[in-house]
Amino acid sequence: MKRSGFAKFVWGVLIYNLAAIAWGVYVRASNSGDGCGNNWPLCDGASVPVNGHVAKLIEASHRLSTTLVGVLAIYILVWAFLAFPKGHLVRKAAVAVMALTLVEGIFGAMLVKFHLVVYNSSGLRLVVMALHVMSTFALLGSIATTALASGGLRQIRLKGQSGVGWILGMAAFGLIILGFSGAVSALGHTLKPVDNVLGAAMDPKMFWMVRLQPLHPLIAVSVGLYLALAAGLIQHLRPDDKVKKALRWMVGIYCAQIVLGTFNIWLKAPIPMQMAHLVLADTNWISLVVVCLYALGEGIERVETRPAPENAPTAAPLRGATLVKAYIALTKPRVISLLLFTTLTSMIAAKGTWPGTWVFLAVAVGGYMSAGAANAINMVIDRDIDISMKRTSSRPTVTQAIPSRSALLFAFTLAIVSFVLLWAAANLLSAVLAFSGLVFYVVVYTMMLKRRTWQNIVIGGAAGAFPPLVGWAAVTNDLPPLALYLFAIIFVWTPVHFWALALLLKDEYAAAGVPMLPVVKGDRNTVTQIAIYSAITFVVTLVPFLLPQVGWIYAGTAIVLNVILLYHCAQLYRHTSRPMASKLFHYSMVYLAILFLMFAIDRTIVIREAPTPANKAALSVRLVPFQKVARQFSQGPIKVALCNFNFAAQGREIVWNTLPVVSEHS
Repeated sequence: MKRSGFAKFVWGVLIYNLAAIAWGVYVRASNSGDGCGNNWPLCDGASVPVNGHVAKLIEASHRLSTTLVGVLAIYILVWAFLAFPKGHLVRKAAVAVMALTLVEGIFGAMLVKFHLVVYNSSGLRLVVMALHVMSTFALLGSIATTALASGGLRQIRLKGQSGVGWILGMAAFGLIILGFSGAVSALGHTLKPVDNVLGAAMDPKMFWMVRLQPLHPLIAVSVGLYLALAAGLIQHLRPDDKVKKALRWMVGIYCAQIVLGTFNIWLKAPIPMQMAHLVLADTNWISLVVVCLYALGEGIERVETRPAPENAPTAAPLRGATLVKAYIALTKPRVISLLLFTTLTSMIAAKGTWPGTWVFLAVAVGGYMSAGAANAINMVIDRDIDISMKRTSSRPTVTQAIPSRSALLFAFTLAIVSFVLLWAAANLLSAVLAFSGLVFYVVVYTMMLKRRTWQNIVIGGAAGAFPPLVGWAAVTNDLPPLALYLFAIIFVWTPVHFWALALLLKDEYAAAGVPMLPVVKGDRNTVTQIAIYSAITFVVTLVPFLLPQVGWIYAGTAIVLNVILLYHCAQLYRHTSRPMASKLFHYSMVYLAILFLMFAIDRTIVIREAPTPANKAALSVRLVPFQKVARQFSQGPIKVALCNFNFAAQGREIVWNTLPVVSEHS
């Protein structure tokens, strides 16, 4: 047999498999899995399906369609052995297609013979379905490999791929976990459909699969973030046109999958949407397989193995404490310290009291690891420009005292441990938010914006605004408007802080070719932009005071700090010099630290609860503005005590009674 037409035939078989998978979803979702009873492989025995004769027709048609999959697999195998030489990848992939097709049939038989269909809610059914998902992924990947290998694919090389191999391996693992969680969610919806999934998930008496359903969207977001990170890094480490094109397809398909999944939730998972959702998920897996086949091919430059530049400072081999210090330097601890402070103070503010030593330490360590991982990856990507800047030319990634491969392994280890630690000690939401900040910093700021536009820090600076969200979510598992305002504060503060630094490092950025604002627009324009963002910061920092959960302690501090900030901006505008820029830069750090500290203190003292018939009589005056007190007067009795405080937060109340009540107003 000739090779011509083989690839088209295999691609056609792949499309047919996707159609068969979609029909399998319909069989499960329509409760037609018992259409043939426990008769296998034929549908000729006596049975009484739950949904009657129609279920028998549906199940029989599904068996017929999957039988044809087996016939097509045999045809691929025979054609591959006749048209391709011994040892060719096409032959190996065709054998895998045949073997995995048989495995798929075995899992289908197990579902039928053990009655793991319709309303069966046993753990065994879930295990078999999970294995079914994995075997389906493997089958589809084998078919795609067969098709690509027949068209002149580069020889695959697994050894010596440095970090790319395990980056792709983790992406595959993430998609498998996502597929498994999707199976749990879909089965839970089929067995126990509910109107309010989130509300049902909080009910300990609810069916366990329903309680696990909310995990699927969060896992989907986590995997999507990782795929974005992996795509950015592989594009940098394997600069090949086919690799880049495959990565764009992979990310694009995943984005479409997220959109479809959102509509699936909104429309309460109608069967056609479930079918499309799973087919798109399988297509996403196929796109990852294509990326792997292209990225692991021989003859593509491996950027991470580039030697240190000739003009890079020489570095002796590092050992012991010196090596440890070098790895710590990869995390940029001085940069992280302020971000970590905003995380921890946000925890106290969210809780209204001490959040607990264990979770406090866990979030501190996890937050540091996540930010440190982002910084380490940043050093690998920016290695070529770091050599041009005096303050970064001696970084271990520049001198290769720590090879890029080792730095990437270190960074991904930190990221994984951080995610697991935050999830275990706090919740999945805080872990996802920390990872979101990492991905935003690496992909959006470092790879997309830093070298292209002077607006890099305006947009990319949002990465530094994630820590307060992490801290807040860690103790509340929620993101109310007040937490989002903290994000906004850091977002608008960042240009003021960073552009002041950019004025100090203007010449170095120019030498490295980085289009920071002072390099592109000049000092005067930079100072003007700093003044504008300082005014915006003033306004944004006062917005939380409009909410009933914030009092005068924070507001007074914010006003004083902003007045001083504007003073420094005015001084810089009058005398645009390095000393003035340095003063503004260093004050901006003190500004943010004090602002978040006083916000936390304010929240521990001024925490309100909405007046209700049950608590009006006991509602005590806190340290609040006069207007708010007057508003509360009109709502019910308010007791005023010299030293009689009631603190309520997260369902807890602490009461100090040191002096008697002196007056009462109605």
